[in-house]
Amino acid sequence: MPNYRRSRVSGGSYFFTVTSLRRRPVLTQPALRQALRIAIQQTRISHPFDIDAWVLLPEHLHCIWTLPPDDANFSLRWSMIKRLVSQACAAELGMPVTSTSGTARREAGLWQRRFWEHQIRDDEDFARHVDYIHWNPVKHGLVSRAGDWLYSTFHRYVEQGMLLPDWGLGVVTDVRQGFGE
Repeated sequence: MPNYRRSRVSGGSYFFTVTSLRRRPVLTQPALRQALRIAIQQTRISHPFDIDAWVLLPEHLHCIWTLPPDDANFSLRWSMIKRLVSQACAAELGMPVTSTSGTARREAGLWQRRFWEHQIRDDEDFARHVDYIHWNPVKHGLVSRAGDWLYSTFHRYVEQGMLLPDWGLGVVTDVRQGFGE
């Protein structure tokens, strides 16, 4: 079995890519979005973290979290979130409860087993990843403007004056380069 090495820095900020099993396009369905929202809220009660940026697409999501100063355990948080969402939605979405190998690992058939993470190194790295997150629906051809995608923190950034509503229009930028896809 591979020994995955993850960067673990207490209080760090991390970029994540989390994918549905076999890239099944179910993540933007209303029941799953609601279950994901509730799972995040429940997880944050016992294991807090800040969501700095987020985008939810049909078969994957990207986000940046900042953990508390004394904590580096993002894996536990993802495990809790995935489990809670799977328990809430697997039957409704017609997902198999789990595979044989998944049974041994207590996995449900909604999520890809692993996730991809990148520790944010500095302010420039943070900004590039936030841009990538907000540009992702355009990159995948789901919308022509970042502001047209509903499931993104882009709208929060606009409300807070951190981005203009027409951000990214007519500009070719390096945010189209892949981070973890």
